Amino acid sequence: MPKIIIHTEKATDIQALIALCPFGAIEYNGKELSINAACRMCRLCCKKSGGVCEYVEDENAAKIDKSLWQGITVAAEMVGGQVHPVTLELIGKARELAAKTNQKVSCLVVGYQLENCIGAINAAGPDEIILYDQPELEHFRVEPFCAAWEDYINFAKPSVMLVGGTSVGRSLAPRVAARFHAGLTADCTMLDIQPNTDLDQIRPAYGGNIMAHIRTPNHRPQFATVRYKIFSMPEKTAPHAKIIRRSLSAAKLVSGIEFLNLRKKQNERGIEDADVIVVAGRGLKKPEDIAMIRELATLLGGELGSTRAMVETGWIDPKRQIGLSGRTVKPKLIITCAVSGAVQFAAGMNGSELIVAINSDPEAPIFNIAHVGIVGDVYEIVPRLIEKIKNGERNLL
Repeated sequence: MPKIIIHTEKATDIQALIALCPFGAIEYNGKELSINAACRMCRLCCKKSGGVCEYVEDENAAKIDKSLWQGITVAAEMVGGQVHPVTLELIGKARELAAKTNQKVSCLVVGYQLENCIGAINAAGPDEIILYDQPELEHFRVEPFCAAWEDYINFAKPSVMLVGGTSVGRSLAPRVAARFHAGLTADCTMLDIQPNTDLDQIRPAYGGNIMAHIRTPNHRPQFATVRYKIFSMPEKTAPHAKIIRRSLSAAKLVSGIEFLNLRKKQNERGIEDADVIVVAGRGLKKPEDIAMIRELATLLGGELGSTRAMVETGWIDPKRQIGLSGRTVKPKLIITCAVSGAVQFAAGMNGSELIVAINSDPEAPIFNIAHVGIVGDVYEIVPRLIEKIKNGERNLL
């Protein structure tokens, strides 16, 4: 097991060193410093102790031949015969990562009658498209889909597998990662890669209070899931992907799940696709006050958004929640009304093109990420904005 060792002889300020650990894992017995069982291996002490604390890898850990695992693969997801947009976003990110390590980008597609999806995927710029196109794969069933992913990984040996953070992706990725005894980092907000193909996976942890930087240097493939709207849609390229067709044996297509029928749910516009979002925060005094926030959103041709606090009070539908436990959005304009801007909320919207924040507290964290900050009472500012829009005024601020 890897461990953290403390060079007590280098410590000049014992109490300051002990205070570095947010979990109280550093102890001093009067003679030497030690790490107790409360350690979470966050390595904060190693980064800030000036060499007093040192992270040591397990010398007996099994090493992997990384040269046998090459390439970055995006696992595509199909919705109603169309490619889910998160697939294209991940291909764009995969191209960025591959350019740093001179690797190829592949896209794994599992389903039935997939010819119509090849064009959209090819335009995103992968080098290969691998198709498992069989009637038994028409509808998602976890066992045959897992078998297809497993067959592909054994065949291609990709170094990295990028998966959309959807219900399907979250169902498949951990199952397949477990089959290869590989690591999986869920809901990454940033990705980078080392020259030796180790994937840098960064995600919020401990309720968004820290950003965890994760690597799995001794296992392949490296799995990471990413939510829709985290990365930008790639520029379209001239199609050049090599098409590879593979198939599964009848035994691997067997499933304990029987598909009976498909009932399409009613189409509804989600906040993820909105160009304008107006967000109601916990600073609102009563549920009736949401009406003015909704009116402002409607006048701007946008959608109403919400913080977690407003959802938990039952004032707003959970589908409108933005943040780590809600939806990730990237609109052209987002206006936050009486939102403090906790890191959990900010992680779900800080990629927005223009962030306008309205809050009476000049020290509110939301102002640290806002492009335009308005310090004032939301009950005065929002009605004035509504009045200006109704009067056809162009200068709203």
